[in-house]
Amino acid sequence: MDKYQILKKYFGYDTFREGQEPLIDSILSGRDVLGILPTGAGKSLIYQIPAMLMDGITLVISPLISLMKDQVGSLNQAGIHAAFLNSSLTTGQYYKALEFARQGRYPIIYVAPERLVTEEFLDFALHAKIAMVAVDEAHCVSQWGQDFRPSYLKIVEFIKKLPKRPVVSAFTATATREVRDDIMDILLLENPEVLTTGFDRPNLYFGVQSPKDKYGVLKNYLEMHPGECGIVYCLTRKGVEEVCGKLKEDGFSVTRYHAGLGDAERKKNQDDFIYDRYQIIVATNAFGMGIDKSNVRFVVHYNMPKNMESYYQEAGRAGRDGEPAECILLYGGQDVVTNQLFIDNSQENQELDPVSRELVAERDRERLRKMTYYCFTNECLRDYILRYFGEYGENYCGNCSNCLSQFESVDVTEIARALVGCVKSSRQRYGVNVIIDTVHGANTAKIRNYRMNENPNYGELAKVPSYKLRQVINYLLLNEFLTVTNDEYAIVKLTAKSEEVLGDEAQITMKMAKEQEHQAKEKKEKKSRKGIAAGLAGADFTEADEQLFEVLRSLRMEIAREEKVPPYIVFSDKTLTHMCIVKPRTRSAMLTVTGVGEFKYEKYGERFVACIREHVPDDGENEDVTGAGIVGEEAGIFIENGMNDEGKGTEKKKGKAKGKQEFSLTEDMEQAFPFADKMTLSELVAKLNELRDESTMKRLTNKAVRQKLLDEGYLETFGFRGIPMQRASEKGKEMGITAERRVSEKGNEYDVLYYSAEAQRTLLDMIKKGLK
Repeated sequence: MDKYQILKKYFGYDTFREGQEPLIDSILSGRDVLGILPTGAGKSLIYQIPAMLMDGITLVISPLISLMKDQVGSLNQAGIHAAFLNSSLTTGQYYKALEFARQGRYPIIYVAPERLVTEEFLDFALHAKIAMVAVDEAHCVSQWGQDFRPSYLKIVEFIKKLPKRPVVSAFTATATREVRDDIMDILLLENPEVLTTGFDRPNLYFGVQSPKDKYGVLKNYLEMHPGECGIVYCLTRKGVEEVCGKLKEDGFSVTRYHAGLGDAERKKNQDDFIYDRYQIIVATNAFGMGIDKSNVRFVVHYNMPKNMESYYQEAGRAGRDGEPAECILLYGGQDVVTNQLFIDNSQENQELDPVSRELVAERDRERLRKMTYYCFTNECLRDYILRYFGEYGENYCGNCSNCLSQFESVDVTEIARALVGCVKSSRQRYGVNVIIDTVHGANTAKIRNYRMNENPNYGELAKVPSYKLRQVINYLLLNEFLTVTNDEYAIVKLTAKSEEVLGDEAQITMKMAKEQEHQAKEKKEKKSRKGIAAGLAGADFTEADEQLFEVLRSLRMEIAREEKVPPYIVFSDKTLTHMCIVKPRTRSAMLTVTGVGEFKYEKYGERFVACIREHVPDDGENEDVTGAGIVGEEAGIFIENGMNDEGKGTEKKKGKAKGKQEFSLTEDMEQAFPFADKMTLSELVAKLNELRDESTMKRLTNKAVRQKLLDEGYLETFGFRGIPMQRASEKGKEMGITAERRVSEKGNEYDVLYYSAEAQRTLLDMIKKGLK
């Protein structure tokens, strides 16, 4: 088999996603690689597919037991033999797995970094043929990474001991330029193929709120998203207990996860969430790394995380299936204090020398500041995140709370001048709160003790609200007109740009929300998960489709319980949604559904086909859409596939056409056909059906005509991110098929295929000769 056959047979996709194929080709050519791809981009396939083709074993170094179990479970479900070696195995299970590994039963073995240098594992590795070492979550190797693990430094030591150096591949979703360079240097990658596909996740909505009542906002949000799976992150174990307890009292389906729970309870609660027994999990950052639950529709941060890397990684656990999801951060001033305490009292990185530990702590304070700026900025939140990771684009995404809020440009020159002047006149000795209290004219003991009531700027901005003063000073910090020190007191200091503010010609303008508390829209139009997923087809998801989805989801849960695996490992929500659109009644039709490979079809496919046959009436057209022209929300485009030019399905007549002859084009019908300058395929087929004798002749279907066009080479099939679509070939364009771009009411772009009068005549000739 080649890489394409493996992709289709085991994983159910027709095409590779962006970035996957070049990295796979480099690995197969024997070259080291470093792949930096966003969560949900399919990083695991990049090493799993070569592992099936290489002569030898692929070792995947993975940091967490849950990640290994999830990956191995998914591979085994797809028909690929894989195993993991970690502390969750008993001694007997561990040696049994090693024995099977020696026999060559596993092309892929997941292993914890701590195991690499143990005597038993080294004995196995030195006598086995190791073709590749794949390092997952590779940012863990860098002390500047947000999840630095000294055990990752053992990887290089292990590789050096092998009789022959294998291909080394490394993958991560979040890495600054510094961390990326660290990965290459520390892992000693040789002439690696380095590929960054970008950090953007267009399907994720980002929002920041600073509510007075965090729990009230959270409760309201969850009430507006009934039936959806989500994660609520808290900074502390105490926070997890309080929030989870309140949500339980209010009747939500919720469980909890933090390091203070016993191993058995943590595992049970995690499984309850993954297996859909609970919809919501409230957790500290101890939860989530390596959890591949595809149907997480929201991630709410009840507190601000300590850095952008952690935030983007945790928020990125939403929407892994590529469908719309929301990432909401509820900011409070105490979050900064709590994170600062974590940094100052960190017990991590004890393996480092004191100087290095202090350097890491200093870097952590700087990252905390940039995380805080994210909560204050009035600019595009997505753009802020991407710029943090070194990726530059537009300052408007249209899918974050700032872009969807109404702002106005405000001249804040006088406010900025007073703030900078106060910092200068106080000889750069105080923090943000003292500076704000001084210019606002606060009469507190602290101000009097510091004698700031004698400062020339004291009370200069007494009429300006404190929240506005804080907004302006945050803007000055964000744009480097001021800075703060890295020590625990965070003293405000002048910068090279400070004099610009104090100059007579200075003009400082900033965006301010027209409403003081610009919160993410809480009362959005309520949409069911199925309704959101309808964007997959660029058309409305009907009530019947929603009912079918629920039936298929129930079947999936039944199978998951039988197999003792999470439901999404059987089939993802996206795959079930695609089934509802395609409504496959045969093996060949089911294999066009994204995420359905041959192995999974043999294992589950017939049960889903039978279920669809039972619940969907056979009206002669329910196989008309076979996946052609369907593309995910991330592209926002679909090609005409039985839709009219408004993107809505043509009217269908119910019931089976029993005892009728097959459709045939008569001379009378041909002569009566109303040719037009241009016409969609659906319109053409509908007009022909109107001309037939309904009592004696079956309906003509779009599917049959389209298949003929494919057979004759007028249409061609291509794929986008694993979803098959169709477009006019060069021959079809010569025939007179054109594509016109439209925008639906939902704002999605789509292409409609039109057939010219000459193309219509060609189509009628084809139909007249017969479609089979």
